[in-house]
Amino acid sequence: SRRAAKVERAVSELRAEGLSVSGVACHVGRREERERLVAEALARFGAIDILVSNAGVNPALGDTLDCTEEQWAKIFQVNVTAAALLAGLVVPHMKQRGGGCIVLVGSVAAYQPFPNLGAYAVSKTALLGLTRVLAEELAPANIRVNCVAPGLIRTNFSA
Repeated sequence: SRRAAKVERAVSELRAEGLSVSGVACHVGRREERERLVAEALARFGAIDILVSNAGVNPALGDTLDCTEEQWAKIFQVNVTAAALLAGLVVPHMKQRGGGCIVLVGSVAAYQPFPNLGAYAVSKTALLGLTRVLAEELAPANIRVNCVAPGLIRTNFSA
């Protein structure tokens, strides 16, 4: 999450379950925050073996062609571009270690769009394309790239 309070709450809940976890708030749409996230992960753990890119946004509900230029830009910046740029920051570290794993979280909307979520569905289709391209490009470096495509999940995002 980009909100520190949400990250702290999630960390507290997981620790209450007996897990050893830490968290960092990060707005993945901002370069300096992506760089800080990777730097903090390296400082805490010494390496990055796995990246799970789960950020998503949808400021546009309604007909796809009614989506404004600003809404399109925000949707693609967070849902696609940030995932590619974050992967670009961690891949050199994975290559140094001889491999790794990148998981991009897409949506079933990439395969079967939902009403009023057209721009979001287009972005998740693009994320699926990014997954396929990166899987091909990074396979020789022993870096596996996959995309999971969950359906609707009741969260503050989809509620």
